[in-house]
Amino acid sequence: MRQSLLLLTGLLVLACADADAAKSASVAAKPTQWAAINQPSRGQSQSIGTPAAGCLMGAEALEPDGPGWQVLRLERKRNYAHPAMIDYIHWLGHRIQDESLGAIIIGDLSQPRGGPMSFGHGSHQNGLDVDILFRLTDLPLTESERERPDMISVVRGQTVDRSLWSDKLERLVEIAASAPQVERIFVNPAIKAHLCKTVPQSQHSWLRKLRPWWGHDEHFHVRLACPPGSPDCVAQTPPPEGDGCGYEVESWLEKPTLNIPSDRPNTRNVILPAQCQTVIKTAGR
Repeated sequence: MRQSLLLLTGLLVLACADADAAKSASVAAKPTQWAAINQPSRGQSQSIGTPAAGCLMGAEALEPDGPGWQVLRLERKRNYAHPAMIDYIHWLGHRIQDESLGAIIIGDLSQPRGGPMSFGHGSHQNGLDVDILFRLTDLPLTESERERPDMISVVRGQTVDRSLWSDKLERLVEIAASAPQVERIFVNPAIKAHLCKTVPQSQHSWLRKLRPWWGHDEHFHVRLACPPGSPDCVAQTPPPEGDGCGYEVESWLEKPTLNIPSDRPNTRNVILPAQCQTVIKTAGR
């Protein structure tokens, strides 16, 4: 009996130790705390956690303007990302410029140290997400256009708006998806369904990366794979095999459309990896 009690006591001690370790392995996030930080942390650039529960060490800022791109709403301080994402946008801007398509318009990336945002996105937390408008321009944005942009949907009901959709936009999405570091691109189901019909079957390979998701009718959302040098970045499951056309995308169009306000307050209770405590406490750069 005594040995059994000692064994039971030992198991309880181990269980408590495991519970304490689990608590120390994560930290509850306060979106307002992360949104209030104006500087990236010092240290080697690392993407930590997942896009919906993560943070960003040693972020870089995307310049407001560059060859082939312009950035919106700089006052939000959401133009920060892992250097892999900054390099990707530089590459995409040059490709768009080389093909004389105009310039892309960049929406939100991540906050200076990533983490949850106080309003809007539930993702964009580990520096590997970017929103790009379904719009190309040859002219510099005015201050008013940059701060209060017109967010124009290219979808009407369950189809694309042919007066707004164009071959240039289709080419933009194709180029964006062609980079090997791109893991997935979220688009409105109607846009995916349209591309399934218009892209020649022999060229459907890049459509696999296009994932249908409500919203994403004014912009598409690019997500990169975990970059080298980020051991605490949590990789997502790869998209299913195949092009995602047929039943998969049609099943989305059969669901009720969800109209999600883009600036809704973030009330999710996000639990971040323990490494994010270091990120938020590290001196600014």
